[in-house]
Amino acid sequence: MKYQIRHFVLVVFLCALTLWGCNRGNSGSNSSAPADDVFDKDTSYAIGMNLALNMKDSGFIPEAKSFFEGFKDGQGGGKTRFSAEEAEEKIEQALTARTEKENEGRIQAEKDFLTENGAKPNVITTGSGLQYEVISEGSGAKPSAADIVRVDYEGTFTDGSPFDSSYAQGQPAEFPLNMVISGWTEGLQLMSVGSKYKFYIPSNLAYGPQGGGRIPPYSVLIFEVELLDILAPPVEN
Repeated sequence: MKYQIRHFVLVVFLCALTLWGCNRGNSGSNSSAPADDVFDKDTSYAIGMNLALNMKDSGFIPEAKSFFEGFKDGQGGGKTRFSAEEAEEKIEQALTARTEKENEGRIQAEKDFLTENGAKPNVITTGSGLQYEVISEGSGAKPSAADIVRVDYEGTFTDGSPFDSSYAQGQPAEFPLNMVISGWTEGLQLMSVGSKYKFYIPSNLAYGPQGGGRIPPYSVLIFEVELLDILAPPVEN
């Protein structure tokens, strides 16, 4: 959260610096004079527009009048409405509230999807909440959590958009089964070599409330996985 606050403050500061500078310049007697020999009016406008669009894309949309009032008071070095610590706390509270609001929708969407998907006759739900369906069943051995496996796979979100694929990388993936998300660790142990399954992995068996990389919080992940081989079967004592 501290990083998010610093990022928020930095974006807001850069936008305020540009826009306030332009505003001050336009109110002066020589409003057409550039800030220096590089930033003319068009360039200054482009910077302000770009920063504002970046803020909008990031969801940072402050109320304009209060925004500039706070910037002016902070820049002036005089009395401000809040201390620096109080201001940071205000921002943290707002960002937390926004995240909680976004997550409410994600949590409900995950619940709705898993409920509807789990009711399909060809979908099996395990005790952990993992859902899967058998596309084709192989006849080889089944891996244990200690094994290294070779698989081909494609991962998509519930809207069908892809986020990862061994096919796109041009070669199968190899990994220890106990070093991946728990939905994979559990699901691959259900498969025999030569099988192809489709997994619907709840967020608590994947990347949880934090998400990771391209994975948003509370994301159900869908994988079509073909188990090609077991590379390191457990050593028997």
